[in-house]
Amino acid sequence: MNKKLSYKINNLHCGGCASKVEEGLNKEPYIKKATINFMTKTLYIELLEDRNNLFALLNKAIDKIEPGVTLKDTPFKDTNKENNILDYNFKVDNLHCGGCASKIEEAIKKLPYIETANLNFMKKTLKISLIKSKVENKNWLEEIRELAEKLESGTKIIETSNNLDKETEYIENTAKIKEKTTKNYKEEIKLFLSLSLFFLGIFGVESETLKLIVFAIAYIISGGHVITKSFKNITRGNFFDENFLMTIATFGAIFIGEYSEAVAVMIFYQVGEYFQGRAVNNSRRSIEGLMDIRPDFANIKLNDIIKKVKPESVEINSIIIIKPGEKIPLDGVVTAGNATLDTSALTGESLPLDVNIGDKVLSGSINKNGVIEVKVEKDFYNSTVNKILELVENASNKKAETEKFITKFAKYYTPTVVVIAALVAIVPPIFVGGFNEWLYRALIFLVISCPCALVISIPLGFFSGIGAASKEGILVKGGNYLEALNKVTTIVFDKTGTITKGNFEVTEVITKDITKDKLVYIAAYGESYSNHPIAKSIVKYYKKTTNEEINFNLVLDYKEIEGYGVSFTLNEDKILLGNYKLMMEENISCSEEEKIGTLVYVGVNGEYKGVLVISDQLKEDSITAIKKLKELNIKTFMLTGDNQKVADSIGKLVNIDSVYGGLLPNQKVERFEEIQKNENGNIIFVGDGINDAPVLARADIGVAMGGIGSDAAIEAADMVIMTDELTKLHTSIKISKTTRKIVTQNIILALGIKLIVMTLGIGGIATMWEAIFADVGVSILAIFNSIRILKKKYN
Repeated sequence: MNKKLSYKINNLHCGGCASKVEEGLNKEPYIKKATINFMTKTLYIELLEDRNNLFALLNKAIDKIEPGVTLKDTPFKDTNKENNILDYNFKVDNLHCGGCASKIEEAIKKLPYIETANLNFMKKTLKISLIKSKVENKNWLEEIRELAEKLESGTKIIETSNNLDKETEYIENTAKIKEKTTKNYKEEIKLFLSLSLFFLGIFGVESETLKLIVFAIAYIISGGHVITKSFKNITRGNFFDENFLMTIATFGAIFIGEYSEAVAVMIFYQVGEYFQGRAVNNSRRSIEGLMDIRPDFANIKLNDIIKKVKPESVEINSIIIIKPGEKIPLDGVVTAGNATLDTSALTGESLPLDVNIGDKVLSGSINKNGVIEVKVEKDFYNSTVNKILELVENASNKKAETEKFITKFAKYYTPTVVVIAALVAIVPPIFVGGFNEWLYRALIFLVISCPCALVISIPLGFFSGIGAASKEGILVKGGNYLEALNKVTTIVFDKTGTITKGNFEVTEVITKDITKDKLVYIAAYGESYSNHPIAKSIVKYYKKTTNEEINFNLVLDYKEIEGYGVSFTLNEDKILLGNYKLMMEENISCSEEEKIGTLVYVGVNGEYKGVLVISDQLKEDSITAIKKLKELNIKTFMLTGDNQKVADSIGKLVNIDSVYGGLLPNQKVERFEEIQKNENGNIIFVGDGINDAPVLARADIGVAMGGIGSDAAIEAADMVIMTDELTKLHTSIKISKTTRKIVTQNIILALGIKLIVMTLGIGGIATMWEAIFADVGVSILAIFNSIRILKKKYN
């Protein structure tokens, strides 16, 4: 059946927990594959077979692996046509690490009435699909709340709104529900108290008994919950997590009388957790700030009455009103008024965009001035803003190879270090004595062994890279593609709409035994059913020169001939309209015109009647973009359906290395596959049209031009350039190289320092303080190093 489900995860504190939960779930017999995205706190599973009480099963499995999670819901939408599937979005509170998030998500998925569940750790949200027909308990929300509380103590699920249907008016004061919460200083207070007692025990107390009491209180405050969780996990058969390591290390220190160092380990472990959480939250807020484009409401016009409703409830062809300062909720065309739009959140372009009647507008843009009426062309779920939100939210689900390696590495690294620590504590004393000394050295090993610096900073690095690209108007669909950009050696371009603007104009009309007006009339009617830019340019030229509209009823027997053109009947004449190959295919005698541009030949009743010359304009940054790519030693190709002469002229202007013209869609694929065989490294294909989708899918990295690109191209692509600027290719490669550099630095930093301190610890040189730095200090350094990716300028 291979049923796929996803869940949001709460209280997932570290990448190690996430890896552990992921590994445990993959051992379940009914699960084909389980993947946890620690950065988004989301669990994705693919089932081999459905199970009764699936949610309960997942709950039990996750609770056994890692207890604890917190949720808070915000119902979202009803998507199933038969109203059997209800989708809900939830806000998640007290979600501290990726492992906890995975655990809760898995548990919720096992509930019998849950279709899918997805917990996004970075965004602290949970999305579930509820099967209404399977809900036996009306208090299903309470059941989920209890489940979350069971998995992670302290979890609270707070209902914030009711599910709204299409007929429900969206009330003004609930247009945007803002949570009014006071900052929780619980962690800060615990750290302050434990640190105060720790320093009091060292510097302010003379009595050994009193000092021991002070240290004991500090130890309980800072590490009580760690010890509790450790013992819970042990009863479930879970060893080798960070709680177990900290508990054993500090118990050992207490056993040999190093009370102050036992307290220090717990306190600074909590300090590391605190700063880790702050760093991840800051990174998450940076991404959410970039993507703060979700519209809160839509002003729909109904019989001269304006109602404020949810964007999800607005249907295609509805008229919506956008006032100054409001976000455009849905894609559409301006039907009244004019305005200046801020599109920077979508494209990264700071210059405002002026729109008038007839201009298309994208959801997520902000109306700076003027009131406009917009006719809706796409529903919310197919709108630009929703697609961008889904791309960014799901981008970190596709893990880079480095992330996968670190996850596997951590799986074996921690148990190996624990075994070595045990050997250090047991073997040397047998031969040379000094049990306490060797136990102390073994404890240093245990403190150092936590792999958090690796399993957190590496995914955070790629997530930050994706965020940095988003700031530049580049949407990368996964860390794997961001990493692949680092190894690009070749880029293959489409021409129209990619290197050129795709703004075509009829520049010349050549006739034979027919008037110019008659030829344009025939061509315009033949292209009237097409949305291709060339077809639109001919229709536009006809309307401009005649001031007449197209009568679609006159066009009969219309048929597209893929790769050649169209055939149809007009006023009882049999018309052929297309390229020179079409004339040859239909045995229509004519000579091939030597013109620069796209040529549209016209045949009437088997006779050649003329040709229209349509010219395209080069994009302003095409020459600069190719120049910058060549500075990176990247080879360039261009594939196009235009004739070779036109292709060569464009290729020469922008300095493309190799140009192939006159290609049918299937020939584009064949030519691209030839390039793949002959070139080393990763190959990018850049395109914008529907016919580019097959090539985009075959490329190592498919790049779609998002502003004018077709939906098919954007869906097939791995990266979307919202500004349609080719120079963004160079920017994306720079971001990729920076990300790779910082991720490599983190790996070297973490492993290098840990290995050095481990070696010094065995030699009796390093103390517990150095071990704390090798664990906590290195984690914090690596996390803040990862966040540098977001702060750097790439232009």
